[in-house]
Amino acid sequence: MDYFEYKDGRLFCEDADITDIAGAVGTPFYLYSKRTLLRHCDIIHRALGEVEHLTCYSVKANSNLAVLALLAAQGIGADVVSGGELFRALKAGFAPEKIVYSGVGKTEAEIEYGLGQNILTFNVESIPELELINDIAGTMGKLAPVALRVNPDIDPKTHPYIATGLRENKFGIPHAQALEGFRLAAGMRNLRVIGVDAHIGSQITELDPFVESAKKLCELVETLKDDGISIEQIDIGGGLGIRYADEIPPEPSEWAGAIVPVLKGMGCRIIFEPGRSLVGNAGILVTKVLYIKRSGDKVFVVVDAGMNDLIRPALYGSQHEIRPVIRIDSEETVVDIVGPVCESADFFAKDRTIPLPGPGDLLAIMGAGAYGFTMSSNYNSRPRCPEVLVEGSTFKVVRERENYEDLIRGEHILVD
Repeated sequence: MDYFEYKDGRLFCEDADITDIAGAVGTPFYLYSKRTLLRHCDIIHRALGEVEHLTCYSVKANSNLAVLALLAAQGIGADVVSGGELFRALKAGFAPEKIVYSGVGKTEAEIEYGLGQNILTFNVESIPELELINDIAGTMGKLAPVALRVNPDIDPKTHPYIATGLRENKFGIPHAQALEGFRLAAGMRNLRVIGVDAHIGSQITELDPFVESAKKLCELVETLKDDGISIEQIDIGGGLGIRYADEIPPEPSEWAGAIVPVLKGMGCRIIFEPGRSLVGNAGILVTKVLYIKRSGDKVFVVVDAGMNDLIRPALYGSQHEIRPVIRIDSEETVVDIVGPVCESADFFAKDRTIPLPGPGDLLAIMGAGAYGFTMSSNYNSRPRCPEVLVEGSTFKVVRERENYEDLIRGEHILVD
């Protein structure tokens, strides 16, 4: 349940009328449900049950400080992939000892930052990175906690742009070279090897890839144990999908029921890095219809949100359910729902059959809580839209709408 429901033909977020919110903040805007976020945290916590585990929210999915602070207050950790995400996580209240730092291109400054904050671990993605962390830790007089991210060469059966565990992907150390990598790490004086890690992709809707990855990690842990290298934690990554259109992803309880039996006999803490499954269906993008444009047999519904606000349909061909904020009693029509950006890829739906809206009507693009605002941009010099959080019948703007002055902040005109 995502707490976006119709009441007397009007779409509500929890107990707040979305039409009223639009009137107060303007369009377009992102809208998040606190009740949904808390519910999803509880579901994942209960799914893993009594097994020793740490849930580390994948900050890249939605990095708004209010959302982060809400999740941190539930006692979970954070998975970060940049110095900026680490900064946000700390500002929002995540405990450093519950933060894992992933990412294939960590800079010297970012590694120093993470070491200085005493984070839980670095998920190391290459031998050169391993050597750099060792050097920096030596200079700082630190013992750096590391886990090696292994690329298990598993097809997650998702969009190729968000598959991360195949041989041809840039992420992790190839499974065949993992033992050599661990031996090197164990021999470095400024490192403490504490874990193994794998992350095979995002928006995964089948259980088999998760189970296969977990089995490969367990086999590796046993091999390392025989080699005299003790492992404390197994990080199985994230990637559990959600329903956008007609997908039927496994419930967290089904996911846990499949992988926990594989992992629980290893004597290691399990780390899980959910992102989309926590926040995806907790947020929507609300936009206003500007024009109905007819061109031959085509009908275009032109809205005031663009691909700069939500790029997933343009980038991945992603499907998002689109609902009228006030139910429309009109003839169903096949339309393209498009934005004002000067790109043919600027669309939210193509050949979608909906009751035809009119100018001024509000539409809700569902399932936009993950990889929505975090991937937004100022393309076409469009100010980024605000983010709003609902709690019960009240709402708060948790990120203000940008203005034109924000667009040029930090720029300088050079005149001869």
